[in-house]
Amino acid sequence: MGFSSILCPSSNSILSLFILYSCFFGPCHMYDELGYKTFTVSSFSYPRTTLRPFDLRYIRVDLPSWFSSMSIALNSDVELDAVSIKKARESTLPIICFRDGSPPLPDVSNISLNDSVLFPLSNGSFGGIQALQNVEQCFPMQKNITMKLTNEQISPGAWYFGLFNGVGPTRTQSKMIVRGPSYSFSANVTVEGCTTSMAWGPYCNQTVDPLSCVPSDSYFPVGNLSGDMSHNQTNENVISCKSSFETSCLGDDEPKVYSLDVLAVAEQLTIMASGNVSGINLMCFARHGVIPSASLHDYSSNISEAPLSIRSPKVGRWYIAILPVNISKELGGTQNTTTKVCYSMETQVLECPIGKAGSNCTWERYVLQTILRRDSNPFESYYLPVSGKVSSESANFPLEPLVSNSSYDGKPDDIWTYFLLDIPRGAAGGNIHIRLTSDTDIDYEVYARFGGLPSLDSWDYYYANSTRSSDGSMFFMLYNSSQEKVDFYLLYVREGTWGFGLRYLNATSSATKDQTIMSVSLERCPKRCSSHGECRVAFDASGLTSYSFCSCDRRHGGFDCGIEIVSHQGHIWHSICLIASNAAAVLPAFWALRQKALAEWVIYTSSGISSGLYHACDVGTWCALTFNVLQFMDFWLSFMAVVSTFVYLATIDEVFKRAIHAAVAILTALMAVTKATRSTNIAIVIAIGALGLLIGWLIEISTNYRSFSFSIGFSLSMVDRWQTIKDWLQDRINTFFRRFRWGFMLAGFTALAMAAISWKLETSESYWVWHSVWHATIYTSSFFFLCSKTKTITVNIENQRTPVGN
Repeated sequence: MGFSSILCPSSNSILSLFILYSCFFGPCHMYDELGYKTFTVSSFSYPRTTLRPFDLRYIRVDLPSWFSSMSIALNSDVELDAVSIKKARESTLPIICFRDGSPPLPDVSNISLNDSVLFPLSNGSFGGIQALQNVEQCFPMQKNITMKLTNEQISPGAWYFGLFNGVGPTRTQSKMIVRGPSYSFSANVTVEGCTTSMAWGPYCNQTVDPLSCVPSDSYFPVGNLSGDMSHNQTNENVISCKSSFETSCLGDDEPKVYSLDVLAVAEQLTIMASGNVSGINLMCFARHGVIPSASLHDYSSNISEAPLSIRSPKVGRWYIAILPVNISKELGGTQNTTTKVCYSMETQVLECPIGKAGSNCTWERYVLQTILRRDSNPFESYYLPVSGKVSSESANFPLEPLVSNSSYDGKPDDIWTYFLLDIPRGAAGGNIHIRLTSDTDIDYEVYARFGGLPSLDSWDYYYANSTRSSDGSMFFMLYNSSQEKVDFYLLYVREGTWGFGLRYLNATSSATKDQTIMSVSLERCPKRCSSHGECRVAFDASGLTSYSFCSCDRRHGGFDCGIEIVSHQGHIWHSICLIASNAAAVLPAFWALRQKALAEWVIYTSSGISSGLYHACDVGTWCALTFNVLQFMDFWLSFMAVVSTFVYLATIDEVFKRAIHAAVAILTALMAVTKATRSTNIAIVIAIGALGLLIGWLIEISTNYRSFSFSIGFSLSMVDRWQTIKDWLQDRINTFFRRFRWGFMLAGFTALAMAAISWKLETSESYWVWHSVWHATIYTSSFFFLCSKTKTITVNIENQRTPVGN
């Protein structure tokens, strides 16, 4: 397996691809021999799969909280280099994307596919992927990609990687043809776990000290270790968490790691330490879900001087690393390597009572109840607050009865109201839809955060006004918002708890305000595909996550079918060209009728009509029958028209033509009903037509030259016999040249060559032009071939039979 790596210039890296192997799988007993305490949690093999143009596949990997590493090996038949990547269009470029928590969407916006993110993989390079929950990373596919990610780099939970064969707005556009390069891939994913939950590191050979928590009556506010109370203790629940070892002793630069589980939405997490730490900086690094380090962490502070405070910590497991740093060493002095620093650490989690949130627990907090929609796609639902203040009869609810009526620190224009909702497991491919409407100006700002309550300093998405929002984010989609309306989607949201905060900015206004109506829902496709497509639901490779996508019409594309790819006037021209070009079928149909070849006349006429009806339905003009029926009729009769042209060139009785037509009709019907659009059908149809012509010639020869038999041949002398055979072959050559008008034959081959060229030039964008040329040239070539057949061939043959018989 080839040696590959991924390099990405990113400053806040959570996911680092740091080891790339030439051999992917290693037996588990090797870890045991080296003293590593790991075992295989799961191993998943994705079979060889072909991705046609604009196809995609998602693969989900679930990592438990006690996992140690995840190994991924991808093998494909993609051959890309730096030059071909630069020349390739997005619509034909195969890429692989990674995202934490939900499936990636590389073509929602241009942000995710820019030069700073999308670049070729290079051998021997090291780097990382920016894998925040709101960010995805995409890379061109390579023949072999092998990587190992450890619990020091990625957090537990659901991880997704998606494989795309072309991206961009046209990916979801409905196409008459889908042509382009395909590629196949196979994947192997293995997850290793630690045998004990108190271990960490790539090989589970390091220890994590879990903190045990109990309710507490005392609280130490940030920056004040004297016990002076700055919070209203009657409104807050304090949970104190300590290690089972009251005192820990560490040497210089010797880290100690603790784990703490925040089980509910909390207001604040405080980390404190006490002890004799003179001349030592006791550095504290905290990180949600992942082991922190001096270079990778969410929060850090010197807790020997002041506690570390984390406002609105996320729900889940936190890791805290304590690292003593000798001040004299930092200043260039000498260091006593035998010095030990002993300290005791305590953490406190402040929780507000049920229904309250924010500083001093003065603001309102509501849990949104999930109400499933009837007769809808999986997981589609809307949310209503669990409160007796609003009615539960509608999917919309008024905000004014729910808004907090008090502020903190005397700031009347900074009042928050919070809502919590849960996204169920398997619904990561859905979209949260938020709407606010009012008859007057809306005085609310909306903030969203996964795993906790948002604030002005900590949020994932936000909307303040039409000019200030997360509109630049690749997973935030804003629609038609104004002073009286707020309408946006959070795309492909993560499973778990989401917090929404509404910041009320005009509490001092004494004017009477109309009600502001809010709605929160989980939907499959934004804006129902903008009424320009159909919303479809599929599942990832594991079958654990359902995701939705839009299948747009001919004119539109994009994730929500909101991008107009073909204008209305352009669509009219496309329709006219594709439908009217079938009028060329009149030429072969007229000639067949003139020659009284009624079977061919019916086939050519029906083929032109069915092709016109099929393309009228295909471009969205008018559907006389269902699309599948029209497509079958178009391809089947087209196949029959090609073969009939070949059979017509043979001069045989109608009884034999009917037999050949019947056999050909069965074969071409099977081709049209199975895989009508495959490119190899053209070669197959031509081969069938040539075979029909050959059979017709053989029948013709056996019928018209029965007198030329071996019994007569043996009655002649040897010299006469060879002379007779020579004359017979010469007559056959002369008959062949007299059979056709070669000027028409040359014109027919020229038109056929033009048809082949137009077929080769067809793309998804230029299909309407070249396929119209195909209609005109292929029918014209049939007309010239029909005209090339002479009428005197039968008479000539009969005249030649007499001397042979004598």
